[in-house]
Amino acid sequence: MSALPKHVWTPEEYLTFERASEVKHDFLNGEIYDMTGASRKHNQIVVNLAISLGSQLKGRTCEIYTSDMRVKVNSRHYTYPDAVVVCPEPQFEDRAFDTLLNPTVIIEVLSPSTETYDRTAKLKNYRAIASLMHYILIAEDSAHVEQYSRTGDTTWVISEVDGLDGVIELPAIQGTLSMLDIYVKLTLELKPPNSEA
Repeated sequence: MSALPKHVWTPEEYLTFERASEVKHDFLNGEIYDMTGASRKHNQIVVNLAISLGSQLKGRTCEIYTSDMRVKVNSRHYTYPDAVVVCPEPQFEDRAFDTLLNPTVIIEVLSPSTETYDRTAKLKNYRAIASLMHYILIAEDSAHVEQYSRTGDTTWVISEVDGLDGVIELPAIQGTLSMLDIYVKLTLELKPPNSEA
């Protein structure tokens, strides 16, 4: 993630710029950040998420989006999560229908270039979204998932799952994510959880 040349952007300027751009950018506190490409493993995990969640949500009013759906976190922060689920129906900022306002679940796949951002500004700002019930961080190189779940207006509980035999419960959408489903086609490439190597 790298910032564009220094200029304090308004949200309106950002949206005008972004809708004309061929590449995606995050907006945070008046600055625009170029979103770099993702690795093969990162992309495979996002596809696996879409397949698993898509099959569970089939026939329901919920929708799942991958990294091309922009989310308005607040007036100072727009971003593109790796995967988003909204239940029951999506609400959008305007008639362009490209900026989601009411995510229920947000999932980020951690990569070296975005992990700090995902764990700091995104974590803090996402948890202020009234509709958000689960924020999930998925390791790219090992079978490890962290889940933040809302249990009250301002109370969140963190849980972690290690290894391929675990399951992440998503009660807000009446669904689950098995670790095996998340890491399909990648199991032979994973490091042991908490490995330094």
